[in-house]
Amino acid sequence: MPLSLLAVGDVAACRETPGGIFRGCREALKSGDLLFGQLEATVTDRGAKAPNARLAMRSPPAMAAAAREAGFDVMSFAGNHGMDWGLEGFTDTLDHCARAGISLCGAGMTLAEARRPAIIERCGLRIAFLAYCSILPEGYQADRARPGVVPMRAHTVFELVEPDQPGTRPRIFTYPHQGDLKAMQGDIRSARQQADLVLVSQHWGLHMEEATIADYQPVVARAAIDAGAHAVLGHHPHILKGVEFYAGAPIFYSLGNFAIDQPHFFDPNITKTDSFKHLASLHPDFRLDQLYVLPEDTRMTGIVRLRCSARGVEQTDFIPAWALDDSAPLVVSADDPRFERVAAYLEKISHKAGFTTHFERAADALRLSAN
Repeated sequence: MPLSLLAVGDVAACRETPGGIFRGCREALKSGDLLFGQLEATVTDRGAKAPNARLAMRSPPAMAAAAREAGFDVMSFAGNHGMDWGLEGFTDTLDHCARAGISLCGAGMTLAEARRPAIIERCGLRIAFLAYCSILPEGYQADRARPGVVPMRAHTVFELVEPDQPGTRPRIFTYPHQGDLKAMQGDIRSARQQADLVLVSQHWGLHMEEATIADYQPVVARAAIDAGAHAVLGHHPHILKGVEFYAGAPIFYSLGNFAIDQPHFFDPNITKTDSFKHLASLHPDFRLDQLYVLPEDTRMTGIVRLRCSARGVEQTDFIPAWALDDSAPLVVSADDPRFERVAAYLEKISHKAGFTTHFERAADALRLSAN
């Protein structure tokens, strides 16, 4: 019997009753056999704020049980907020999720531990999840004897377009750290020996910039699939990014925000900081005087549904959802105008990025395939 695997983007509630953020999507989240998401914040009420954390994010301890009750089986904790509240916040997150019955991947007390796949058995299949992070504040990556997240670093190079014209904007190129790339491929090959399916999560990319994919991202994604991954699930940019098929495998460059509270819920003063003002400069639609301060693009989200067998991913669907004013995602039906807005946006940004993905309306979902 085929496995129905569901996946979403960033999840992090900062409210007294965290489970309330799932009220408009709970039924859809429980409609599959296995649910994956990106845990964007630490789950703790302890720790000291890291001095280099731009926005120190933490959800209350009840978040772990709320996420499990909503259906989450496995989550990536390989993100740029993992060490926001120091070692106490980091270890609390591991402990709270373990007690709630959620398997975490991409983070651990050592690099070797963080690299271990989370393996779930469902529908007669063994599914391995691996997670990596390219958005790395200093001190957040795991090492031989240091806790943190698994790195998938990238280098940035600036090329002068007109060297004889001072002040001309340069071209920007990025490429993956070769050691991290080889280590990732080794992890995937090892996971393939232990599981029928391998899913790779990547925390990466350019936040708030419509459609733009950084040079290093397709290189990393395709290397993952060449090594044996069956799908790549991306997040971090807080907006949807395009979908590509490579060797028959889907690559979601960003699943966007899913169930995540607004930045000023985590820090009431964040909108006054220079770093947030820079973020706001990247998109013209910030509304700093409203409850929902982020651009409307961030409201567009959804649930990936992969129909899988031992042969791999046989069908790829996307179920559109819309973030309400309090950031709670609402799954929208095909007769809701917001369904078509999400569908048109995802198709537009995919083609704008140069991908030839085919989109077809299929009941209350989009059917995605290689063109």
